[in-house]
Amino acid sequence: MVRPYAIKGKKRKNRGEKYDKEEQEHKEQVEEEEKEPAKRAAIEKPTEEVEGKEEEEGGEAGTDELEGIPIAPSDKKNNKNGVIFVLEKASLEVAKVGKSFQLLNSDDHANFLRKNNKNPADYRPDITHQALLSILDSPVNKAGRLQAVYVRTEKGVLFEVKPHVRIPRTYKRFSGIMLQLLQKLNITAVGKREKLLRVIKNPVTNYFPVNSRKIGFSYSSDKLAKMRKYIDAVGDDVNLVFVVGAMAHGKIEVDYIDDFIAISGYPLSAAMCIARITEALADKWSIL
Repeated sequence: MVRPYAIKGKKRKNRGEKYDKEEQEHKEQVEEEEKEPAKRAAIEKPTEEVEGKEEEEGGEAGTDELEGIPIAPSDKKNNKNGVIFVLEKASLEVAKVGKSFQLLNSDDHANFLRKNNKNPADYRPDITHQALLSILDSPVNKAGRLQAVYVRTEKGVLFEVKPHVRIPRTYKRFSGIMLQLLQKLNITAVGKREKLLRVIKNPVTNYFPVNSRKIGFSYSSDKLAKMRKYIDAVGDDVNLVFVVGAMAHGKIEVDYIDDFIAISGYPLSAAMCIARITEALADKWSIL
C-alpha cells in the first residue's frame, strides 16, 4: 500500500521545525556560556560576605542555647538548679476487656468496672494526660529547667518521662502509649535507641538530688500559701520537687514529703495546680 503524500509532507515540516529548534537552543546555550563568568563573579562576592556573617553569628550563638526548643540544657544552664515533678496515685491500670488489653477509663469501661465491683469514678487516666501536657508544654521545660518527671500509678508502678518527649495531644493516642509502656516497660524514640518513657524501680526518692525540698499539694492542708512567695522563700541552691496528686479525689499519702501546702482556697485540678507552679517558677527565673 502506498503512503499518502500529504502525510510525508507533514512529517518533513515537523523535522524542519525540530532542526530549527535545535539550532536556536544551541545559540542560546552559547550565549549563556559567554555570560556565565560574569554571573559567577557577581554571585561569589555576596556569598563570601554571607559566609563571613554566618561565621560571626555562629560564634556568638554557640554560647547560648536556642530559646523555646525542648532540648538538653547547655553547660551554662547545667549550673542552675531545676525542678522535678512527681505525679502520685495516677489511675493507669490495664485489663483484658473482651479479647484485647485496654487502659481502663470511666467512660468506655463503666459496665466492666461495675461487674468487677470497682468504682468507675476512680479510673481517670485523662487526669494524668492533662497533667503531663501542662508540665511539658510549660516555658519552664522549654527553657531547659525541668530535670525530670516521675509518675507512680495507683498500683505502685513507677515510670520516668523524659523532659523532651512529645506526649500525644489526643487521649486515644495517649491511651495507646500508656498501654504499650505498661506492657513493654519502655518506649523508645523513632529511629533511635533512647528510651523516652521507662518503668523504673521504687522508691522515687532514689532519683532525687541530694539537696532537694519535696513539696506536696493538698486542698485539705492548713498551710495556705501564695506560690510565688513560697518559692522565693526557698534558697536558690535548693532543688525543688513538687508532688501533685493525679487522682480524681483523695489525698497524697507518702512519707517523703517535707511540706504540705495549699495554693488556693478552692479545690484545683492537677493541671491547674501545675500551671500555677510553673507560672511562679517562670516569674522567678525570668522566663517569658
